[in-house]
Amino acid sequence: MSERLPRQVKLFGAVSLLNDFASEMIYPLLPAFVTGVLGGGAVALGALDGAADAAAALVKFGSGRLADRPARRGPLIVIGYFVAVVVRPVIAVTAAAWQVIGLRVVDRLGKGLRTPPRDALIADVTPAPLRGRAFGLQRGLDHAGAVLGPLVAWMLLARGADVRTVILASIVPGLAVLVLASWAVRDERRVNADKGEVGAHAPFPPSPASPRLLPPLPLFAICFFYLLRMPETLIILHVQQLGIAVAVVPLLWAAVHVVKSSSSFLGGALSDRLGPARTMWLGWVCYAGLAVGMMVATGPLHAWVLFLALGLVAGLTESPERALVAAFAGARQGSGFGIYHAASGVAALGGGLLLGAAFQGAGGATAFGVSAGLGLGLALLWPFVARAHRVPAR
Repeated sequence: MSERLPRQVKLFGAVSLLNDFASEMIYPLLPAFVTGVLGGGAVALGALDGAADAAAALVKFGSGRLADRPARRGPLIVIGYFVAVVVRPVIAVTAAAWQVIGLRVVDRLGKGLRTPPRDALIADVTPAPLRGRAFGLQRGLDHAGAVLGPLVAWMLLARGADVRTVILASIVPGLAVLVLASWAVRDERRVNADKGEVGAHAPFPPSPASPRLLPPLPLFAICFFYLLRMPETLIILHVQQLGIAVAVVPLLWAAVHVVKSSSSFLGGALSDRLGPARTMWLGWVCYAGLAVGMMVATGPLHAWVLFLALGLVAGLTESPERALVAAFAGARQGSGFGIYHAASGVAALGGGLLLGAAFQGAGGATAFGVSAGLGLGLALLWPFVARAHRVPAR
């Protein structure tokens, strides 16, 4: 068996890099744009992320079910990227906070539409022993785009461009996204036709090895991690309280995505070598320890080290999660990834609200303590869950 990743996986890695490049040119500027330019407040910022995440989670479930038909995957992926590429620059001409919220929701709807079919396609074209590395490449390049976007936005602002101009400029990498995404899905259709695989208009049959699609306890464990994990917005707020200046936050944001990008390749390789269940467990243990560190941190040096170290958690969990879903979903990859993305999205939204309330009511240290305790409990229980449900070791 060849150890090389399929060309479609590499193409989707490039698509993810450019798409996050375009998205992260805009996202870090939205708080200042909504509050400073449009006159919105904290409630508007809360609605911005909350409504967008909820909408994306709902759409992911439906698009996953549609993606069980191979012929629908390509159009869903391209339409999803097209929506984002067209909608993001329009934010530059908005005149009210509610318009930005609406456009951000539409942007996230595009993400919900494309993500499950894209992950299903990657899982299908990649041999099972290489799936960890395939998803590691996709996640690594996605995070690399999140490094480049803010840096290019900062460069444009430093040269005198205003926020609206920077937002409009995001269409340039967006157009490249559409070209590469169209190429990737066309290439996948040709490969399937050459192999004589399942007909384009016939749905995949249920997998005999996984009639319940995704076992409830392993799925619950993954979602519970999203519920207990501290949202990045609250982590940023906490490190600011520890002495990190607001002006330095964009640099910190870019730096943590360097860690996420590099550790995603490591996490993918470990997933193929140790198995996704063990690699994911390492990520959970790592998170619990770092959350304890955040709880007792006392200064900006601690904040820098711990914030960057938290980037390792994404690298050790994102790729193995997807490899595990692919192993369980069998022939129904679309539905499997739709359920995974929808359920984890809802869990992350609920966790953000609960941990946000704890943060506001009792302080950042207490919120991190609660998060760390729950994370440690999950790590202790996971080996028993994995054994009981015969989670694939590799």
